[in-house]
Amino acid sequence: MTRKVILYIATSIDGFIADTDGGIEWLSASETSGLAKDIDTTYDVFYKEIDTVIMGRTTYNQVVNELSPDFYPYEDKINYVLTSKVGDNRADINFSNESVVDLVERLRHEPGKAIWIVGGNSVIMPLVEKNLIDEYRIATVPVLLGSGIPLFNTFNPSLFLKLRESRQINTICYHTFTLN
Repeated sequence: MTRKVILYIATSIDGFIADTDGGIEWLSASETSGLAKDIDTTYDVFYKEIDTVIMGRTTYNQVVNELSPDFYPYEDKINYVLTSKVGDNRADINFSNESVVDLVERLRHEPGKAIWIVGGNSVIMPLVEKNLIDEYRIATVPVLLGSGIPLFNTFNPSLFLKLRESRQINTICYHTFTLN
């Protein structure tokens, strides 16, 4: 059985996953309006579906330096950090210079739960281009950033997805799309 590969990510209404400096303060700044709590509700359900996390070095650095400097939040999962600067592996983190496509193709045929893809374009786009993401779970946060790092870069040919679920929890819209 092939493991499911899931992109689970939040984006602004105008399609950005971070501001121009790579910051995501706009997510935590929205805590006063209840957005962080809304995201956590669906996140808890999602987190139980996965046992593997794949991210790039920039996302990893953001997690350990900004979002959760006191503890690593994914220590109960198998972690892969894709980087050209391979570091010392830890019990819960594998630093790798393997291509994301090769890694995902290998992991999806190993036993386990779903695989979470998290991060920016260098991780996401090669998988989009090879049709290796089974589900796109996108939380749209009601903020317009105006500029920043887009969720998707330009690619060809177009990829048509099927809407599987769309729901609103308070002020956030959650959409799940699949390849077919």
